[in-house]
Amino acid sequence: MSKETQTSYPVCYRCLVAGRVQGVFFRATTRYEAQQRGVTGYAKNLPDGRVEIIACGDPTMVEGLCEWLREGPANAHVTGVACEVIDHQVYPFFTIA
Repeated sequence: MSKETQTSYPVCYRCLVAGRVQGVFFRATTRYEAQQRGVTGYAKNLPDGRVEIIACGDPTMVEGLCEWLREGPANAHVTGVACEVIDHQVYPFFTIA
């Protein structure tokens, strides 16, 4: 496998975003940002007030989305983002769960 092929291999991240991230269009805006980057997966609210994001795709695009999560949409107040690499999964598009 060439070095170029290795760098474009898809990745998946699971991110947990804390702060004022529910009720501020965080999931909808995350979906928009993911779609702009060609990233698939989902965003869903958790009972503890955080938002969980699964983001899969090109490593550069997924990492860009993870960076965006640190700010989020205008009305959000992000206090923490924890991302981890997970086994690659196939999602046809990015959804709100």
